Amino acid sequence: MKEYKYKINGEEYNVVINEVADTTAQVEVNGTAYTVEWEKPAAPKPVVVAKPAAPAAKPVAPAAQAAPAATPAAGAYAIKTPLPGVIIDVKVNVGDTVAKGQTVAILEAMKMENNINCDRDGKVVSIAVSKGETVADGAVLITLE
Repeated sequence: MKEYKYKINGEEYNVVINEVADTTAQVEVNGTAYTVEWEKPAAPKPVVVAKPAAPAAKPVAPAAQAAPAATPAAGAYAIKTPLPGVIIDVKVNVGDTVAKGQTVAILEAMKMENNINCDRDGKVVSIAVSKGETVADGAVLITLE
């Protein structure tokens, strides 16, 4: 559960995000419950690379590109970002054991730093983001087993 306070056109709003699932979130705004839905981002288009006419004298490995995060394996649990922003810090490493409520990353969104806390105990099996990376709403940050 995350709680935010907003002031819009002079009126204060207390927003509590209770649960975030695939494309929905259960939220409360000033005590009134809402289900918020959004569209899944479109799948990235594959990149077509033309082969050179003749092989180079010394082949060079292509630069690594960030691939979209894969769906976690069966039995794995994904910690996702509740809103788009920039990753300020990742507080865990692969192999770390984390506890429910522990801060695993810090996300800057709307000029505010937001702690991303673990929803359950587990062991970090993969980290899909790095410091300074921009992430979309609902992006997988860390996978636990």
